[in-house]
Amino acid sequence: MTTSAAADGEPGTALRDALRYALRTPTVGPLAALAVAVLVFSLTTDTFLTPENLALVLQQSIVIGTLALGQTLIILTAGIDLANGAIAVLGTLVMAKLVFEGHGPVAALLLGLVTATLLGLVNGLLVARLGLPPFIVTLGALTVIYAVGRLYSNSRSFPVTDDLLVFWGNGVHVGSVLVTWGTFLLVGLYAFFWYGLAKTGWGRHIYAVGNAPESARLTGINVQRTVLSVYVTAGLLYGIAAWQALGRIPNADPNSYQTANLESITAVVIGGTSLFGGRGSVAGTLIGTLIVTVLRSGLTQAGIDSLYQDVATGTLVVVTVAVDKVLRRGSAR
Repeated sequence: MTTSAAADGEPGTALRDALRYALRTPTVGPLAALAVAVLVFSLTTDTFLTPENLALVLQQSIVIGTLALGQTLIILTAGIDLANGAIAVLGTLVMAKLVFEGHGPVAALLLGLVTATLLGLVNGLLVARLGLPPFIVTLGALTVIYAVGRLYSNSRSFPVTDDLLVFWGNGVHVGSVLVTWGTFLLVGLYAFFWYGLAKTGWGRHIYAVGNAPESARLTGINVQRTVLSVYVTAGLLYGIAAWQALGRIPNADPNSYQTANLESITAVVIGGTSLFGGRGSVAGTLIGTLIVTVLRSGLTQAGIDSLYQDVATGTLVVVTVAVDKVLRRGSAR
């Protein structure tokens, strides 16, 4: 009788184990979700799988993907950054306004990158040195930086025509499809940080701090320095995202990318990085970015209102975080 019950339970047990493995393996779950999304939209729309639309999906992924890369580094340390979109927008305004006023594009670009990096440094100092909660710090920074951007620009936008600032919007044609230089940069950034997290001591320290900061400190890791380095690096990435944004849309607008922070968090969470820190990968974040973009593109082509798109994306994030919480609770037993 017991043997029979065990045998009857084997298929369910095997399915549960397979599902648990897929959810715990960093990229298996997100990759499966991406494949399902692509399949559904390919069957329900006539234009999703066209080369032109796929190239557009890649272009739409560039800015959010770079913001999500910086967000991943911070979330791996059990932090969060609500100000990344605001930092990128201020970076675009600094670059564009300086060129508009007649300054050289190289100086404008460097000042934009430095501005974003310094804002990352300030957030990092408040979190790492003063021990303030990342949520509170970056929520305050979000409000302040958006206000500074409007004051700096007098609430006006600045068109950009300089070749250097719009460089990442150019590219090479493969047939009738434009593959932008920004796409190549995005892939290069992810490859670089994959190596940094997987193969260097800095990466191992980030995971250790995210898992258990006190244990990391006791093993000799400088927790404050590690957290600070993450926020500074993320700030630089936000500056690069600003440069990419000008290539994507050659216009610096203080009201742009209002939801970029939430979209980047969505990409990170859907990509399998735990909001509780210490687990995840940039490969998963890249897949998560593509999932977010594919959902937006596919639902738009299917004629779904943008409000329902927000509902679908938000629901997916909540479900993903809930699954992560359940898995962590199960592994702790």
